[in-house]
Amino acid sequence: MNKLIEILNINLPIIQGGMGNISNAPLAAAVSNAGGLGTIGAGTMTPDEVEKIILETKQLTMKPFAVNVALSVSPYTKEILRLVIKHGVQAVSLSAGNPAPFIPKLKEHGVKVICVVASPKQAVKAETSGADVIVAEGYEAAGINSNLETTTFTLIPQIASRVSIPIAAAGGIGDGKGLAAAIALGSSGVQMGTRLIATTEAPFHEEYKNALLAADDGGTVIVGRSVGRVRRVLKTPYSDYLLQKEVNGITLEDFNSLTTEEHHKLGALHGKLDKGFINGGQISSIISDIPSVEDLFTSMMKDAKEELIRAGNLI
Repeated sequence: MNKLIEILNINLPIIQGGMGNISNAPLAAAVSNAGGLGTIGAGTMTPDEVEKIILETKQLTMKPFAVNVALSVSPYTKEILRLVIKHGVQAVSLSAGNPAPFIPKLKEHGVKVICVVASPKQAVKAETSGADVIVAEGYEAAGINSNLETTTFTLIPQIASRVSIPIAAAGGIGDGKGLAAAIALGSSGVQMGTRLIATTEAPFHEEYKNALLAADDGGTVIVGRSVGRVRRVLKTPYSDYLLQKEVNGITLEDFNSLTTEEHHKLGALHGKLDKGFINGGQISSIISDIPSVEDLFTSMMKDAKEELIRAGNLI
């Protein structure tokens, strides 16, 4: 039995990444209804906003789903975690900060805890603190990334050799081959963000989806490296503007003011690619269609099984 599936009480070893402020109820529910673990990304939303999405998601699916809280991003961490307990949300994904202080209370109420990490050291600490699942995210992933810049291909086997709880690989995964590779490296499944943006249920602007379809191997760039705030975004007029700001010299404070969640919404929800950024992982270069979540998962599982059989025949 796949431990990731068993612990999260899902049917497929696929978790939706917590795309802050824009992971809405229809997309989270579609992922859960298709057999994965849908995730609401709390981002900087207020508790009232998050509660509304939790209730809407519960109306759209009877399956387990999660709420992601980026600990260093959300100003309402404690309030949102109380909502998770209040409404019986089955899982919480904790990222971008130290999860240890929050795990005991969640476990006390039967909430499964997923910790997003970028190094073996972080993974061991998360397991010691009581995490149920590790999401190991490589440098290929979209959005805010670790300054360590470790790739998924090297990160997964390192963590797999050091922890006993199941691992979901994240970063650079968007099809059945990626799922097969992640399992071969020692994970029990995957977490995907960018690939789920290009689905029919995703609430993103058509300009965002079109940018994903048009992306090639140079379609993403890293902004914020000069101020220690590594973020992978799709190459757009606004990302060019940010990079030029860095060339000219920019403070962390000014960079943060230009990459707020409001700027994210301008790009992702309103399609204003000259005024806001859109997160995108390196997997964007292989995205060529916009299927339903269910169709995507069906093809991924079929292809992954075929790839693992093919690989076995080559050895």
